[in-house]
Amino acid sequence: MKYKTLNTILYCKQWEDTVRFYKEVLKLEVCFSNAWFVEFCLNDGARLSVANEKSATIQSNQGKGITLGFEVEDIQSMLTAVRGFDIPASPIKELWGAQVFYIHDPEETRIEFWSPVR
Repeated sequence: MKYKTLNTILYCKQWEDTVRFYKEVLKLEVCFSNAWFVEFCLNDGARLSVANEKSATIQSNQGKGITLGFEVEDIQSMLTAVRGFDIPASPIKELWGAQVFYIHDPEETRIEFWSPVR
């Protein structure tokens, strides 16, 4: 089987705040949206979607058991950008040959940013 894309869908109670977070804080590009679903294009093969649980058949897990990991080119610049929105962030630490830090979206989904140690 050959897969073309992967789409992770987050079902949300705080849908509008979560959509705004991914648009404004993380600056993700919208590739599709309707009244209750927004799909963000990460690259040619990866998508992240946010669905309003009020219009879906699946309920929010409120971030339990999920970590979204994003590799970034410059970990310090990403941390500075996130803190510019007054979002609490962990300090940068070294883990498995990478520098990493963590934040949470409005649904409490943990987000990991990492860059390889150079």
